[in-house]
Amino acid sequence: MLLLGAAYYGAAKLGQTLRYTASVSAVWPPAGLGIAALYLWGLRWWPGIFLGECLVNGDLLLGGHGTLPIGSLAGQQFGNIAEVVVGAWLLRRLIGSRATLDRASQVSGLIVAVGTATAISATVGTISMLAGDVIEVPQVPTFWRTWWLGDTTGAVVVLPLVLTWLGDPRTAWRRMRTAEGALLLAAIVPLAILAVTARAPVTYLIFPPLIWAAFRFGPPGVTLAVAINAGLTIGITADSDGAFFRQAITNRTLSTQLYVLVSALTALFLSAVVSERERGAAELARARRRETALARAERLRIARELHDSVSQALFSSALHTRAAQKAVEQTNGAQSSTLPERLSAIAELTRRAQKEMRRFIFAWGPDGVGDGLVAALTQHIATLDDGRGLVVDIRGPATPLPVSTATQTQLYSIGREALANIARHSQATAVGVRVSVNANLVT
Repeated sequence: MLLLGAAYYGAAKLGQTLRYTASVSAVWPPAGLGIAALYLWGLRWWPGIFLGECLVNGDLLLGGHGTLPIGSLAGQQFGNIAEVVVGAWLLRRLIGSRATLDRASQVSGLIVAVGTATAISATVGTISMLAGDVIEVPQVPTFWRTWWLGDTTGAVVVLPLVLTWLGDPRTAWRRMRTAEGALLLAAIVPLAILAVTARAPVTYLIFPPLIWAAFRFGPPGVTLAVAINAGLTIGITADSDGAFFRQAITNRTLSTQLYVLVSALTALFLSAVVSERERGAAELARARRRETALARAERLRIARELHDSVSQALFSSALHTRAAQKAVEQTNGAQSSTLPERLSAIAELTRRAQKEMRRFIFAWGPDGVGDGLVAALTQHIATLDDGRGLVVDIRGPATPLPVSTATQTQLYSIGREALANIARHSQATAVGVRVSVNANLVT
């Protein structure tokens, strides 16, 4: 509780440092920090938020900044605590207990939760300021808008950063602890500074590194890039410099808030969409592998059934035919009978059927490239119908080729189909097959 209160107080002091006007901050980081803490650790940690608010208001009163009535401070404190509690509760209701922000639906839920919660704080705070005569009625719309956008901007920047880096720090560090991650950070800092300090309107310069982070580093990289951009933009403007500072005070605050908010939301949604696409591609690849495995298993099952039933029946038929042949030859008068010739024809047909069945079983069985392409083709040649005396001479590496198994399987299918066409449709009596490997080229 004490650590949470201290962290909340520190975030509030940071927000007050970046204040453009005396009455309200342009961005309020404690909103995001508080919502993240109660979301990750539970609503029972709300006393830590209360402690932080007491420290903030006590600092205002004791530090000589007590220009606000105590009633207004109390109303502001109540609104800020309600903002954090409602935001954390809505976040759990809308996106569940594991906010990875790698889905567009989760980012949308976060925006709804944050927008609703910050509206509560802005409304309660504006009413308390109006009741304490801090602002007048004509100022209410602008005051409420500035308060709401400030809290929303702070939450949109800080909340995703805390969720992605504290929720799964190992994954976050693994993605960013690379040379490319260092290059991204080295690029985003000068571009973020240049985007708001250049005399020309070049605020769009921040979007290339944000897009880069979305495509290559996912939510952890995007939230870090967004936080760096927001901190530099708000800090430069608060330091009386930059493109936004050159505007009137009201427009300055609004322009800064909208710039940070739009860039953050764009990057978060893009990162979520890219993550969904990558996850969909991975799931599709797994589905294809499962489908291939099922098809392969079905082929093996059919091959086994053919071997166990049809092939065995043909083999038995051949045995009985040969036995009948011998019996007829031993019978008197067999020389004048046509029965031996017919039995010979039946035996030849059975032999051919057995050979064709073996070829079919081999084709439907395992791909057989585990021992190499040449070994698989040699085994396939043994199943070809050699009724016309087709002689096949195959030469090549006896070991598997230096290519993937999928490539060897495709080459084997091509060679098998070519040999089958030659055996069935050509008048050739001899075939030569040569397999050679030159670097990664197979011929």
